[in-house]
Amino acid sequence: MSGSITVVAVCAADSGAATALAAAEIDLLVRTADVDEAAAAAAAKEPQVVVVDMATPGLDALDAIGRLADAPVLSVSGSAEHGTVLAAVRAGAAGYLVGPVSMLRLTDAVRRLAAGEAVYSPGLAELVLEEHGRAGSVVERLTEREADVLRLVVEGLTGKQVAARLVLSPRTVENHVQNTLRKLGLPNRAALVRYAIEHGLA
Repeated sequence: MSGSITVVAVCAADSGAATALAAAEIDLLVRTADVDEAAAAAAAKEPQVVVVDMATPGLDALDAIGRLADAPVLSVSGSAEHGTVLAAVRAGAAGYLVGPVSMLRLTDAVRRLAAGEAVYSPGLAELVLEEHGRAGSVVERLTEREADVLRLVVEGLTGKQVAARLVLSPRTVENHVQNTLRKLGLPNRAALVRYAIEHGLA
């Protein structure tokens, strides 16, 4: 599919994720339940996004995420338990969706990951942030508005959604995001969300 996002997927052939992938508006390079095969394909074809179904039988999902994290990894799981989410993020996942995942949700998540955003099912980031507390010394380096923007980005809102929620222009939101990235020494939004979750920022 010309112009579509290239994806390597690790999932069972009969899984819900496989069904969604088959219908999604993406260029599915490889779909396999074998992480070695997926890693070889990713190295050869350099996909824009990797999808890992954490429920794939026989799969060490965290190992798979770590091995495939040269590209943004979208984890799909039936579990919204915050420890599982945090473990996936620490392993290298840039996104986490709780299944069952529809074709539309999957396509949207893949496109957002390819654009450098992080994508989480609603509420997941909040659960982890509440459990792991706050890193006050880092938060103190952010302005109040930067902290507000960061919290909404971690919750999975797009730049336009953050702008609407805070009654700001999209350009102002992007300026706050860039300032936060600079202050924390991070390269992009996906890295920002991982950092925020690991350090309990809100």
